[in-house]
Formats: sequence, structure tokens, C-alpha cells
Amino acid sequence: MSRLFDFDSQYFHLGAVAGIDEAGRGPLAGPVVAACVIMPQDENLLIEEVNDSKKLSEKKREKLFDLIVERAVAYAIEEVDCKVIDEINILNATKLAMSNCLENIAEKPDFVLIDAVKLETKFQTMPIIKGDATSYNIAAASILAKVHRDRLMQKYDEIYPQYGFAKHKGYGTKFHIEQIKKYGLCEIHRRSFVKNFYAEQT
Repeated sequence: MSRLFDFDSQYFHLGAVAGIDEAGRGPLAGPVVAACVIMPQDENLLIEEVNDSKKLSEKKREKLFDLIVERAVAYAIEEVDCKVIDEINILNATKLAMSNCLENIAEKPDFVLIDAVKLETKFQTMPIIKGDATSYNIAAASILAKVHRDRLMQKYDEIYPQYGFAKHKGYGTKFHIEQIKKYGLCEIHRRSFVKNFYAEQT
């Protein structure tokens, strides 16, 4: 049995257990994405390869995304765009995306495991440091959030090809920063994230 599943199983007596994680807190461009998922408590439906999305290859994440969506009791994926991130800051934008997931998931959980974020909500929650490497449901949520956001950034790459979004997914790589200095900012750049190296002309 998966070590991550074993961790979550200690909370199964509380009812439906969900995991929440996010992707995209650090990038200079694009939305922050949160996912909430309730995976089955049946060991026979366990997806053994589910792990922290950062430890998996892109190909493996894509495969697991489809499996998680197929087997999940319920899931929700929510985005908060760059304009809102600039208005309320990235932590609050992350919390908003997570709260929206809980609002919109079809089946409401009885207990929610969250990766490192304290969320003010009517649901019973427990934040876990490095939760995506500890909890099965959080790890599954991390894969949903990461794959969804990567797919979004690949679409943005087609709209704004000069920045290389498909390759770095909006993170502040040397190439990305050079392209911002060369071409300026596009619609999906987070203005509050680039102030230390780029002054936008008004």
C-alpha cells in the first residue's frame, strides 16, 4: 500500500477526505491554479504512482492526471488570474483559488488536507508542510493543478510566442527575463512580480 495513502487512511473515520494543492505561486506570468480532489478510500482503486507532482516527469503527470480524473469521487480545479494576483497578492489569490475549489466541488468533503496553507473555511481542515509528499489526496491534487496550469501556459505560448511560456511555464528563467526586457509585458504577466527588474512605461 502507498505510504501516502497510509497517511490519509488515519482520517477516513471522519468521512470523505479531500486534498488541496496549488501550482503557480512563483511564476512571473499566468494564473495560480488550485485543485481539490476526493480520492476513493478503497485500496483496490489506489493509483500507486501518485506522488508529489514535482517528483514526476511531465509525461507521467499527464498520464496520472487522466487516471485521477477517472477514479476521483469528486474534484475541482480553479484559476485566479494575474490581475487578481496583483490586486490581492499571491497568498490571498492562492487561498481564493482553494476556497473556490471547495465551493465548486460536486461532493463536499468532511475533512480537508491542505498543502501548507491555513484556510479560513467552514470545512474542517489541516495544513500539512510538504503535504504533496505526505498525503495521497494532496499529491493527487498537486498533479491536477500542475498539469492544468502547464496546459494553460502551452496555450498562452501560442498567443505570446516570444516569451517561451511552453518551456518555462512563466517562471523567472534567465531567458524569460531577457524576453520581458526586450518585448515588455503581455496581458498575463504579473506586474507586482517584475518590479525589481522591469519598469513598465505608462
